[in-house]
Amino acid sequence: MYARSTTVRGDPQRMDEGIAFVRDEVMPMVQGMDGCVGLSMLCDRESGRCIITTAWETEEAMRASAEGVRASRARAAEVFGAGGDPEVNEWEVALMHRQREAHHGACARVIWGRGDPGRVAESMEAFRTMLPRLEELPGFCSVSMMVDRGSGRSATAVGYDSRADMMQAADRGRGLREEFARATGGEVTEVAEFDLELSHLRVPETV
Repeated sequence: MYARSTTVRGDPQRMDEGIAFVRDEVMPMVQGMDGCVGLSMLCDRESGRCIITTAWETEEAMRASAEGVRASRARAAEVFGAGGDPEVNEWEVALMHRQREAHHGACARVIWGRGDPGRVAESMEAFRTMLPRLEELPGFCSVSMMVDRGSGRSATAVGYDSRADMMQAADRGRGLREEFARATGGEVTEVAEFDLELSHLRVPETV
């Protein structure tokens, strides 16, 4: 499975308008494309930062869709009142695990990292060993890990039932991140928190 993430940094006052555009226009369009397995959307209403992720059965399907989503991406930037061009990244979905489905009010903490490209497989295995402890975090719903094998970059999203649960899990989650970085020789480059506005990914379990 593969995924394309589009990050828009928009006007916080236009979040509802942007979310409606993605839900009502972008999502039906991409779901009609060959090989698409859904869409999710994370938003930080304070900063205006939103991440729209589409998932694809194959790398070929993801690449074939690129031209078809170009116009809607530009339109989304306009609707959100973005000050610059959206940031686009393509990933391999390395891991997907759901303990339960997300519901209204769910949140996610996203961790971006960087490591040795030659140790991506080792890092993925190390992450799998930590899953039982992730499942013990308050309100844990799901976790997905996306990687770029060529650069060694990764993006991991941990979903929680509520913002209160996410905050309660902060210290334990930080400890797990630090342990993972030590074990793999990688580094955490950014951590950010979002509301889960749309959750329509049909990516199958990988563990």
